Amino acid sequence: MGLEVFRLDNRVAVVTGGSKGLGEAMATALAEAGASIVIASRNLEESGQAADRIHASTGRETLALRADVTRSEEVEVLAGETVRRFGRVDILVNNAGINVRKPLLEIEDWEWESVIDVNLNGPMLCSRVFGKRMVEKRSGSIINLASMMGFVSIPGRSAYSASKAGLIGMTRALALEWAPYNVRVNALCPGPFATPMNKGLLQNKETFDFFVSRIPMGRFGKPEELGGAAVFLASDASSFVTGATLLIDGGWTVQ
Repeated sequence: MGLEVFRLDNRVAVVTGGSKGLGEAMATALAEAGASIVIASRNLEESGQAADRIHASTGRETLALRADVTRSEEVEVLAGETVRRFGRVDILVNNAGINVRKPLLEIEDWEWESVIDVNLNGPMLCSRVFGKRMVEKRSGSIINLASMMGFVSIPGRSAYSASKAGLIGMTRALALEWAPYNVRVNALCPGPFATPMNKGLLQNKETFDFFVSRIPMGRFGKPEELGGAAVFLASDASSFVTGATLLIDGGWTVQ
């Protein structure tokens, strides 16, 4: 078995929240491995810019679409447009996510609900819509972006941790449901990465130092360092892997 098992030629990958940060980094890695890419986010202009960057750097065919993953009708349109353009969908990366950093006694109902809606209900809706197509053709790979915060937590992350722990649980359940159809469902669980979502952490010296002190490797992750794991789970290199949770956290959770 050579490196060809990591190739994604003639496959189509949909990446939600793919216009920036970890989403764009993973989409770029999948394109470099040969996949055609659909970038989906709530901002069509940003999705288009990311798709253009990926096409320019990899030469792969890309498509930008607007979709709110919390609205089932928009997810259906996303799937339909993908199939109309490319004729198939092989890989779904449920990456769209948000965070609210507040103690539970201060968090508003709508803030809690928005985190659960985007981070957990969104992947459920996308998995249901795209998973139906994958089950019908008896092949596919779904990669859910969970978090190390689904295993551990810190103060002020109750909503985020709850959403990511729930996503890990859903990943395991779907892996069992769809294994007979050769549809694999796995989760990537990043630790602290230098992304736009974490801009505030990176700019606050006290918070930055706290995070780095908890990371044995002594630094935040770089978005491109998630790309190899995404390619692994999307490709035949992980053909016997389903229901797994891969922690990529610089060693935080082993302490």
